[in-house]
Amino acid sequence: MSFLEGMSQEVKEKWKFENVMPIQEQMIPEMLAGRDVVAESPTGSGKTLAYVLPLLELTDGTKQQTQALIITPSQELSMQIVNVIREWTEGTPVTVTQLIGGANMQRQIEKLKKKPTIVVGTPGRLAELIKNKKLKMGDIRHIILDEGDQLLSRDHRVGVKNMIEAAHESRQVAVVSATITEDIEDVALRFMNNPLRLKVTAAEMPSSGKIVHSYVKTEIRDKTDVLRGLSHIQGLRALAFINNVDQLRMKEMKLQYEGAPVAVLYSDMNKFERQETLDKFRKGEIRILIATDLAARGLDIDGLTHVIHVNVPHTVEQYVHRSGRTGRAGADGEVLTLLSYPEERDYRKLAKGYKPVQKVWHGGKLIEGNSKTVSGQKTAPAKKKK
Repeated sequence: MSFLEGMSQEVKEKWKFENVMPIQEQMIPEMLAGRDVVAESPTGSGKTLAYVLPLLELTDGTKQQTQALIITPSQELSMQIVNVIREWTEGTPVTVTQLIGGANMQRQIEKLKKKPTIVVGTPGRLAELIKNKKLKMGDIRHIILDEGDQLLSRDHRVGVKNMIEAAHESRQVAVVSATITEDIEDVALRFMNNPLRLKVTAAEMPSSGKIVHSYVKTEIRDKTDVLRGLSHIQGLRALAFINNVDQLRMKEMKLQYEGAPVAVLYSDMNKFERQETLDKFRKGEIRILIATDLAARGLDIDGLTHVIHVNVPHTVEQYVHRSGRTGRAGADGEVLTLLSYPEERDYRKLAKGYKPVQKVWHGGKLIEGNSKTVSGQKTAPAKKKK
C-alpha cells in the first residue's frame, strides 16, 4: 500500500480494505505523477477508486473552480461514481455534482454556478451544458473516461474528443474499461499525451471466491420458462442479459403475466422508474433483473449470485463485461448461459477459456449434468418440466 503514504490523512483514515487491487497499485501512483493512462482491468476490480483517489489529491476543494470531469456512458454509472466520491470527500472541501440526462437541467445549472470541484456526467447532457456555456471546459485539468470503450465507440467518439480538446491545454486524461481493443487504444492516442498502457487480467485478481461458468441446453422457445423457474430459487439474485429490446419486451409480458419475481430495465426508462426497479431488486422483492447491455451498463449491484446470458453474447467483450458482474470482491458466483442449438458454435468460441460445465434444469433445480466442456459432442437435452 505504498501509494497511501503520500496521500492525505482523510484518505488514509477512510481506507478500510484489506487488500489493494492490482489496478489501484499500478494506476494511482501514475495518476498522482500526472501521467495520462489507458487502463484495462476486469469488471469489479476497483477501477473507480483507482482514479477517484488520485483526483481527490490532484484537485483543490478550496478553489471556486471545476477542475475534474468524469464522463460515463450511463446515468446509473454516473450516480454510482458520485456516491463513491461523496463517501470519500465527506468532511473535506471537495464537492461533486452529477450532470445526467433525465434530470432537471435548470437545477444542474444552479449547481454548476457553485463551481463544484468535480463533475460526473453523460455525454449528451454534458454537450448541452458546454454548448450553453454553463460548463466551462477551459478550467478542467483532469478528465476520466469510465467505460472508455463505450465512450470512444463511433456513437460518442467525436463529442467526447471535442470535450477533451476544449479542456485546459495541460490536461491529464485517463481512459478505463474492462475491455480496450486496439481500435479504442488508437482513438485514445489521438488526444492523449504519451499515455501509459496498464492491463490487469482476471488471473492477476486476488480472489477467494469461485466463479463457475455453466450452461443449460434448452430450446429457444423454452428460455422464458427456464427463467421463470430460476426466479423461484431461494437466495438467487441474478442479472439476466438479452441481446435486443424486442425480445426483452416479449419476455416481460409473459413473465409478468405469470407473476414471476422478475423485472426488466430499459435504457429509455426515466430516472425514477429505473431507481424504483433497482431498489426492489436490492431489497430482494425481485430475484431476476433482465436488461440489455445498454440498460445495464455501469450497474454495480452487490451480492449478485448469478449472471444469466439469456442469449449468447455477440462478442468476447460482451461476455467479459456481463460475466464480471458476479463474483465481485472475492465472493462466489455463477455465469449461466441458456444455450439453444443454433448458439452452440458461438458459445464455444466465447467460453473456451472458462471450461464451462453443463447443467440440467429439472424439478425446480439446477443440477450438474454432463460435466464435460462444450466441445461439439452430443449431450442429453434438458428435461422439460411437466
